[in-house]
Amino acid sequence: MKKLKKIVREDNFLSLTGNVVIAILGVAGFALLARSLPLDVFGEWVLFVTGGSFIEMFRFGITNTALIRFLSGADEDSRYKLIGSNALIGLGSTTIIAIILVFFYTFFNNAISNSGYNIFFKWYPLLAFLNLPWNNALVVLQADRKYAQILIIKAIKSGFFFLVILFHFFFIEMTLTQLIIALLIINAITSLVTITLGWDGTKHIIKASAETNKTLLNFGKYTTFTLIGTNLLRSADTVIISLSPMGSAAVALYSIPLKLTELQQIPLRSFVATAFPKMSKASVHGKVKEVRNLFYSYSGALTYLFVLMSLFTFVFAEYLVLILSGEQYLKVDPATGSNVVDIVRVFSIYGLLLPIDRMTGVGLDSINKPNINAIKVFIMVVANVIGDFIAIFVFKSLILVAVASILFTLIGIWMGMYFLNKELTLSYKEIFSSGIDFYKTLFNKATNNRFIVNPKTNK
Repeated sequence: MKKLKKIVREDNFLSLTGNVVIAILGVAGFALLARSLPLDVFGEWVLFVTGGSFIEMFRFGITNTALIRFLSGADEDSRYKLIGSNALIGLGSTTIIAIILVFFYTFFNNAISNSGYNIFFKWYPLLAFLNLPWNNALVVLQADRKYAQILIIKAIKSGFFFLVILFHFFFIEMTLTQLIIALLIINAITSLVTITLGWDGTKHIIKASAETNKTLLNFGKYTTFTLIGTNLLRSADTVIISLSPMGSAAVALYSIPLKLTELQQIPLRSFVATAFPKMSKASVHGKVKEVRNLFYSYSGALTYLFVLMSLFTFVFAEYLVLILSGEQYLKVDPATGSNVVDIVRVFSIYGLLLPIDRMTGVGLDSINKPNINAIKVFIMVVANVIGDFIAIFVFKSLILVAVASILFTLIGIWMGMYFLNKELTLSYKEIFSSGIDFYKTLFNKATNNRFIVNPKTNK
């Protein structure tokens, strides 16, 4: 029982549990909306979420990664200055983005109103301010590795909105505007909770200094681009499809395998959330060997996990589509000639490549090489966009859009390992052996068995 309690309190377990719970709510909500909203309206919802995710990568990319890295080795005085700078810069960037969106919505209203992005331009500026405090709280708590508190924030935000979707599905059908207003209210409540508990760092704005502002911005100018690029790798497909003659219906179709891919990435986000603070702290203190060993351990553990998950997704693709979106999406769409099940299977192959690609990016950021990571992501984005345009406008194929994801990820893995190897001297073989050691260590904690484990694995 003591061993079980120890595992339950372990960082990776708490982070994974939080992401699993939120993902289940997110996927369930997505499935209910896909079943209850007309195809074109559901496409607008997808574009609203996609647009918001892209903008938030810019808003929080400026400081989030930098804050986690520098808080890892900061003294108490520097800590409050860094948290204050994060809140100040976040407020400033949110204000600028909101002004830009309002400007475009005001002066280009006719064009926007006739597009699928009308809801996004109308409501996101308000949402940006309402979700700022709780997003600030998440990054501070991640830097402090307080994953139980992170779970509380996500549970409030996602849990309440899922209840709204249930109410919409089973009792009173709501319009898209009403659903978004409910989302705004829930974000406001979540932010109020984090402000009341003092998790968001807003009260430290007055402690922000020119030095800490500069520290975060200098690092953030690269990580912002990296995060925007990372988001583009996920959202460029949706945006380009939405601009093609295929329209909102194709967006809705493609969003289903994308949502399943997000579900597959739950453990990836969870492990990365714990790996980055650890690797950053080791790097700040000059422990290169520890950084390398953490990279091996996390990359290997995730790769083995993703082999199992990808195999499951490939074999049961049809059932997963049926559960997520209903029987109507199992057939070949006459307008686009696409089969959602086939796209899901292509994405299951893409999933095999994600762990090492993501961990090379984490490694570069943790050793203070965000500029190199930005170059890596930039080349991946260019490859993805070119592949998307060829797939959509030349071959008119959604499945080839998914194939392009495999190609740009292979490019990312090669580049990431090449650059990281210059700093850490890496071996592919060590990734896989350390992954096995990771699970041996985890098993030992649960059973108290004594295997001979490589000491380089995570504690």
